[in-house]
Amino acid sequence: MRYIHKEGRKILFLGFVLLVTINFVAVFAISNLSVTRWVVAAVSALFFVFLLFFFRSPKRELEPISNKIFAPADGKIVVIEATEEREYFKDRRLQISIFMSPFNMHSNKYPVSGKIKFINYHPGNKMVAWNPKSSSLNERSTVVIEMVSGTEILVRQIAGAVARRIVTYSELGEEVVQGDELGFIKFGSRVDVFLPEGTKIKVDMFQKVRANKTIIAELG
Repeated sequence: MRYIHKEGRKILFLGFVLLVTINFVAVFAISNLSVTRWVVAAVSALFFVFLLFFFRSPKRELEPISNKIFAPADGKIVVIEATEEREYFKDRRLQISIFMSPFNMHSNKYPVSGKIKFINYHPGNKMVAWNPKSSSLNERSTVVIEMVSGTEILVRQIAGAVARRIVTYSELGEEVVQGDELGFIKFGSRVDVFLPEGTKIKVDMFQKVRANKTIIAELG
């Protein structure tokens, strides 16, 4: 089942009004150029269809699995590496990053179940989301989930060159369930997941993944 995400409803309404206005003006401004009017109408329709496609939100239910880490986003794996996480853990962690193109679904999901231990939002730059520096320099929102086992998983939403707003629904102390919605990023972005070193990786570089469908790692 698919439906339009709530984050897109206002944009879709305003976009529809704007496109109708543009086409209404085109009818009178270029009345002698019927081909041009049709081009304007076709481009408007394609743009609105793209907006509908971008803000789609397919319903994907899953049965939580305590030791599995599910992909928090649709997209392509662009980073698998051990790195220093400087914001919260301040030690070495295993990082897996998923790049979302404008054609991917942009609703983000919780990769594990647990309690929200930490939330932090940073305004920042607008680098392309696949740039490794975007993880620490771009607009971003960090959420840490403490699992029942005590293991902590960090998820970071990162805005890209086009993205203008990150939405995070998490609340400090909240109990969340694997697969539920964490947030939404508008128009091109990336999601990083930081895991304990020694976690078994279940994906490869440049592999396409789907939120709530693809298992990206397994805890020991």
